[in-house]
Amino acid sequence: MKARHVMALLAVAACWATPVTAACLQQETESNNTEATANASLCSGQAVTGSISSSTDVDWYSFDTSSTGDISISLSHASGADLDFYLYRSTGSYILSGQSRNNPETGTYRAAAAGKHFIKVVRYSGTGSYTLTTTFNGATGGGTTPPVSCAYGARPSVPGGLKTYLLGANTDVCPTLTAGQGALLLMGGGTDVDAAFSNRVAPRIQKGNIVVLRTTGTDAYNSYLQGLTGAASVETIIVDTVTKANSAYVEWAIKSAEAVFLSGGDQSAYLNTWQGTKVQTAIQHVYDKGGVVGGTSAGDHVLSQHIYDPDGVSGAVSSEVVTDYCHSTVNISSNFLNFPLLANTLNDTHFKQRDRMGRSAVFQAKLGRTGRIIAVSEATSLFVTADGQGVVDGANEVYVLRADATTQYTQTACGKPVIIKDLLRFKLLPGESYNLSSNTTVVTPIRISIDGRNTSFYTPTSPY
Repeated sequence: MKARHVMALLAVAACWATPVTAACLQQETESNNTEATANASLCSGQAVTGSISSSTDVDWYSFDTSSTGDISISLSHASGADLDFYLYRSTGSYILSGQSRNNPETGTYRAAAAGKHFIKVVRYSGTGSYTLTTTFNGATGGGTTPPVSCAYGARPSVPGGLKTYLLGANTDVCPTLTAGQGALLLMGGGTDVDAAFSNRVAPRIQKGNIVVLRTTGTDAYNSYLQGLTGAASVETIIVDTVTKANSAYVEWAIKSAEAVFLSGGDQSAYLNTWQGTKVQTAIQHVYDKGGVVGGTSAGDHVLSQHIYDPDGVSGAVSSEVVTDYCHSTVNISSNFLNFPLLANTLNDTHFKQRDRMGRSAVFQAKLGRTGRIIAVSEATSLFVTADGQGVVDGANEVYVLRADATTQYTQTACGKPVIIKDLLRFKLLPGESYNLSSNTTVVTPIRISIDGRNTSFYTPTSPY
């Protein structure tokens, strides 16, 4: 198996204009087996046909970029061959390659410096014809108009220091969404839920664009999400400073997407970096225009109106939190995003696996009698449509905690153990649903109680 490099797919879209002049290279000419004899006059967006005729044949091409910008490459080849490409600057080792089993092999090098570049086409196995298409800023004998979004203007340049990984089309694909019909995906962490993406998200985004937001991490979601949804592109952006969160590029990428997914990580870092920035308003825009906004683990936490925010303190543990209503690990922030279906709600994750029933009961008491907890276990999700209907997918369960007239907050005072009686607990299994708008479900709840004076503080003993 060859090493796989997750690269960006070049797509030709109607939103782009790519004029070509007669001086552009359209057909490979031999001998171009070395860098010194490379075929020149590649034009941006102009397809070049060629052939690898033997096990020793190598084809070189050169082109000049007129300014800093992305270089995207697509290499399609005959079915009996497996061909690869390598992109070089005028000196040094290659800066981009396509070495997978994909046909076409594709990739994008972000913000390449202006100057001469070379492309080498080689065989991994087999021989045969190929088509090479390269897009870049400026060209020998031709040029290209910058990519223009269908609705949001031209894609801004990537600011220095911003890490962004694009797999798929560099254009804004524009399926029709219905404003006010946004959907939410609440995922509990651990293993992601394939069915939530393939059965819930994919039909809604209609092969549109997905953006994954993180403050740390890799582009591992790109190929995973594109494979499950058929998205035209998946772009992972590492937004780890307020300056980056306010950049025009990040705002454009999010707003033009049909879905935004917030990865797991640290919800406090997300709030500290993104709250009050263009990231916040852009995520909200995607939901308001009818797109999908989702998150897993920390990414799920920040979707609700109220957010468990362990900023600078240890994580809240049920057995500790129930001993003091004002335990030092309990910190709740609010109002990062505004999804009416998650109003007066706090999301919790990794729920049953990490025994978080006790802490979530305390969170619920702090929200007040009308407050609600939506707690998702690992490898499980709740997909919520605009009418409030939420359906469970995955391997485990979703819990809803809320109060009614019978619930008693017997002791909720700082410095004292928490005593709560008869809190409603709904347990939703895969395929079952709960309407967040009306707080209705066919699932029958049980009542649980918390008494922090006791070592065994749950009634019933197992509240799950």
